[in-house]
Amino acid sequence: MKGEWRTDVIWHEAECGGYAADLDLWEEMATTSEGQVLELGCGSGRVCSHLERRGHEVVGLDSDPKLIGNLANAKVGDAREFKLDHRFGLVLAPMQLIQLFAGAGERQRCLACVAAHLTPGGLAAFAIVESMPEPTDDASPLPDTREVDGWVYSSLPVDARVDDDAIRVRRLRQTVSPHGEFSEELYEVALRTLDAGTLEAEAKDAGLIPAGRRAIGPSDAHVGSTVVLFGREA
Repeated sequence: MKGEWRTDVIWHEAECGGYAADLDLWEEMATTSEGQVLELGCGSGRVCSHLERRGHEVVGLDSDPKLIGNLANAKVGDAREFKLDHRFGLVLAPMQLIQLFAGAGERQRCLACVAAHLTPGGLAAFAIVESMPEPTDDASPLPDTREVDGWVYSSLPVDARVDDDAIRVRRLRQTVSPHGEFSEELYEVALRTLDAGTLEAEAKDAGLIPAGRRAIGPSDAHVGSTVVLFGREA
């Protein structure tokens, strides 16, 4: 039987590794910034590996040590409370990282850490989902799949519902062993509701200055995002 450690990495890569709609924007920002790039919540390296292949020097940070095991320049740390011995010209928080935090207090802790690690003239970028589109009658999405050592992993987006404080995204995870054994479970991720204006107000209290917004368009399997930009107060 495969180990739980490895399985978590496979699910992460299956569900997140194929997303590419944001990569051009991160590359554009890295090209125009000075100094190293810091990626918060780097996971198994979807963004930081892409930027490194294009010649950028990137440090990844993730709270899950198993996800960064194959990354050469990544550190274990909590994005809400980290202290590195370096400042960065660009800090990225892709894939709604900041919406995984429980509320304003945890977001402000993250924002304060970012302010402390940003160079003068540097830029920080946070991708958020401000709202969910109305359901349509389009064809059902295809599952994200991986095959590893004869095991087949399939993750199918089931639904996304909005309640009082979060967008709750559910996936049906199905696994088939090399011998045909089948198992499945529902997996849910909660993204705290957040809009760009609220994040900008919270960032000011943490020592960051709003520096504009960018948009990442929707893809076949993902909704679009707003990227909220910040500089550092002098």
